[in-house]
Amino acid sequence: MSQGSFHYPWFKKTDIDGFFALFQNNIANFIVIAITMLGMGFSPAIVFGKVLPGAAIAVMSGNFYYAYMANRLAHKEQRTNVTALAYGISTPVMFVFLFGVLLPAKTITGDADLAWKIAAGACFLSGLIEAMVAFVGPWMQRKLPRAAMLGAVAGVALTFIAGEMLFKTLEMPIVGIVVLGIIILGLVGRVVMPFRISSTFFAIIIGTGLAYALGESDTKNFQDGFDYLGFYPPTFTMAPFEGMGLLFTTMVGILTVVLPITLYNAIETMNNVEAMKVLGDDYHVGECQAVDGIGTVLGALFGGLFPTTVYIASASSKWMGAGRGYSIANGVVYLIATTCGLIAALAAIIPVAVVSPILVFVGISMVSTAFQANAKKYYPAVAIAMLPYLGNYVLTRFGNRAGEVVESISTGIVPLGQGAMFTAMMLGAMTVCVIDHHFRRATAFALITAGMAFVGIIHAPKMAWYAAPDFVIGYLILAALFFYFSVFKPAILPSPVGLPSLDDENENQSSV
Repeated sequence: MSQGSFHYPWFKKTDIDGFFALFQNNIANFIVIAITMLGMGFSPAIVFGKVLPGAAIAVMSGNFYYAYMANRLAHKEQRTNVTALAYGISTPVMFVFLFGVLLPAKTITGDADLAWKIAAGACFLSGLIEAMVAFVGPWMQRKLPRAAMLGAVAGVALTFIAGEMLFKTLEMPIVGIVVLGIIILGLVGRVVMPFRISSTFFAIIIGTGLAYALGESDTKNFQDGFDYLGFYPPTFTMAPFEGMGLLFTTMVGILTVVLPITLYNAIETMNNVEAMKVLGDDYHVGECQAVDGIGTVLGALFGGLFPTTVYIASASSKWMGAGRGYSIANGVVYLIATTCGLIAALAAIIPVAVVSPILVFVGISMVSTAFQANAKKYYPAVAIAMLPYLGNYVLTRFGNRAGEVVESISTGIVPLGQGAMFTAMMLGAMTVCVIDHHFRRATAFALITAGMAFVGIIHAPKMAWYAAPDFVIGYLILAALFFYFSVFKPAILPSPVGLPSLDDENENQSSV
């Protein structure tokens, strides 16, 4: 096929499924943001007039650029099955900014407008930091094992997406089970829906109709939805600069939250780009981190408060066969939806139990990818990298009360969840190195992990010197043990009989 005759479509039918999956991923976050901020005492003028339109600017700019990157890759490789990266607000990052930045700012200042400016400043600063991280992103991608990266992403997918959304699905058992069945039939079983309607759209129609027919949803929701309609155009603001002035003076404590969560966000982008590479679309991770940072900065300049990232839904969009059209459509629709107040209206009309099963699929597809992309011998590394998010889920949902809530179960749950992305990747990386008997590399990862615990990036409520002493000592002893085996070569037992053999290609997937 010659370069001149090659055509990469702007939109194709499979983009419809990708559009609804990404739209619903982002709309869930937008709805949580709106409800939470209103509950904290922020006015509708700030929430609907500044925060959501600003977030839409960020989402639109990133989706447009990733559509451009998909087109560039498609023409370079002469392939029409290239999928644009999904882009949006990371759920864990969103909760950290809501309860670790916005709420403390509101509590300390007692002024909602001032708290919004401080959070906008934190968001702007986060974007700048992530754009700078882009220079080392490719190096990090080369050095960290794939099993560790994808295992950490799978932990997010299992807890915050598939797990939580399955809970929401069963809040309306009849509706949720039927919609989940449609999603499994259409997206997992590849069954064609009646009238060849996309399975996600068919699920929304059937689920919403069923919810109102059974009386699970009140028709008053329609009136409530229309009350939210209005005109909320994005407007440029100097709030981030005013907020940063406070961040470096009276609110300097918030910076200890911004730095680690920004590094988390950059690593999340790296992991999700790696997942797409596994599925055949190889994007430059440094460029993606720069795009995320710039998109975050643009969002803050229009009042947004939440950093953006390459979204975990990228892999599921690839599975659906989406191209670049779903990304472009999301950018346009989100700007229109926030400008007109349509997101809040839809949130009032469409039951959460109807949207949730689609997100369950997004989560399980990411977990599946984490295992399928790695040789079977690395499955333990993938699994152990997922576990810290069990603690992180509890920590995120219960906030400062988490220790009290789970104390009777285990005092290790909260520290496991603190800095979960970093803990997940380091545990996964050490496990990969041990599986491959690369004990010197395992030593290096154990020392890095000890350093993270020392400054409070992991296993501690905030950054400080010698923040988690017991964990520091534990990782240092572990490093010494790894180093011992790197010097005095241990005897290695043969693999148990019955384990499948690995081909050379799979062996190479462990590169660190």
